Amino acid sequence: MQGMRLKLIAAADPDVFQERLDRFIEGLPEESVIVDIKFSTSTTASQTLYAALVHYKQVETWAE
Repeated sequence: MQGMRLKLIAAADPDVFQERLDRFIEGLPEESVIVDIKFSTSTTASQTLYAALVHYKQVETWAE
């Protein structure tokens, strides 16, 4: 699958997680399309880990 990409973003702090996810999405080139985002949490002892797997694809620019 040409052009398909995955990016895993994770953090223990929800605010840091949101900031990382926002920064990644804002930094995507215009030729990128987000196909899917999977979100999960896991807990170890008293700490929660937030994670997102972003599936995106590089596409060609539309020309009329």
